[in-house]
Amino acid sequence: MAEKSSIFDMIGPVMIGPSSSHTAGVVRIARAAIRILGALPTEAVITFYNSFARTYEGHGSDRAIVAGLLGYPPDDERIRTAFDHAATAGLHYTFQSVGNASTLHPNTIKLNLLDGATGHRVEVVGQSRGGGVIRIVEVDGFGCDFSGSLHTLIVEADDVPGSIAFIASVIAHAKCNIATMFVSRKGKNEAARQFIEIDSPIDDITLSYLRHLSWVHRLTYIPTLE
Repeated sequence: MAEKSSIFDMIGPVMIGPSSSHTAGVVRIARAAIRILGALPTEAVITFYNSFARTYEGHGSDRAIVAGLLGYPPDDERIRTAFDHAATAGLHYTFQSVGNASTLHPNTIKLNLLDGATGHRVEVVGQSRGGGVIRIVEVDGFGCDFSGSLHTLIVEADDVPGSIAFIASVIAHAKCNIATMFVSRKGKNEAARQFIEIDSPIDDITLSYLRHLSWVHRLTYIPTLE
């Protein structure tokens, strides 16, 4: 199915930088990743693929990704001096580039992030589609497909029978409408991830209830990205 675009996608976002895909989209990928991590990272390994691998320095994508990892929005003036702010914040980062990953979107970034306070790590793969539009397509090796333009739940759970329907019913009871759901699993009855986009915010009581289910290992809630 072809993706729908609005006039705002075509005009592009308010941002700092020469290119919406190489700056604004990059910031938004990083902002999604730190919400998946649940903290600002202390260490980051950043891999640029294909077109990004060839242009990330000249187009400022390196500063943009670091700024996003610090939590800055796409229109923040501090993007230009993000490296200095990272040093002050104690964020250690390294860049890698892979110029010929033919199976990946031209503007793809992989982020390996560490929260030093808890030891929690995540790996996030995102694509910058232009106009500031992004897609997160993989989290910790689980395939997914969400944009950050809607409120998103990531449920890490055992692949127990009825789990998808049960979580959907809990969300419906909280008067939230599911826009998209992407389910990925390692194998039958093994670890699974549910990536659920919803139209409205979900309340803390519902989130707490879902987190306390015996077969749910981790639940991450990502409000709509700027």
